Amino acid sequence: MAEQLSANPSTPPDVRVARRRLLLALPATGFVALAGLFAVGLGRDPSLLPSTLIGKKVPEFELPPVKGRTLGLSSKNLVGEVSLVNVFASWCVACRQEHPVFMELTRKKLVPLHGLNYKDAPDDAAQWLNTMGDPYTRIGADLNGRVAIDWGVYGVPETFVVGADGTIAYKHIGAVTEQVLGQTIMPLVESLRKSAKGAGV
Repeated sequence: MAEQLSANPSTPPDVRVARRRLLLALPATGFVALAGLFAVGLGRDPSLLPSTLIGKKVPEFELPPVKGRTLGLSSKNLVGEVSLVNVFASWCVACRQEHPVFMELTRKKLVPLHGLNYKDAPDDAAQWLNTMGDPYTRIGADLNGRVAIDWGVYGVPETFVVGADGTIAYKHIGAVTEQVLGQTIMPLVESLRKSAKGAGV
């Protein structure tokens, strides 16, 4: 249709030239727009992705313990005190990066840390914890990843701050660093503890 219009002999030459330029410019304009969107996406901090579960109760679930452990994890365990839930796997490189931070967190007894072991072979999960150390109070084995889906997990690692009433207050995507722990997570934990104490939880 555009070619027919530009080839119409009754169309003035300057209009035909302008139309040709417009047709040639459209692909370039589309490419620039896509490149711009891609650049914006790369510039975003993946740890700031929103979670639809913030401010809502943790999903109902009950998981058996990881091989070699005696305490599994369920939604009932996440009520009564402020806690963290860390979604991890033995095959996850970033999980290895954050693990020393969690070992120190547990050593200092700053806040209960629970693990949700995501799509891991039982022997691999057990060996990983035996080798790296086990900072978790309770660990649930999410063998098929169903519980992680209910939590809205994008990938591992992810860490949630859960209030004493069982409400998800915060979600961190990616490895937890000492900076994230000290500047974001622990101040929120302390704030939630004060709120729970004031509410008599």
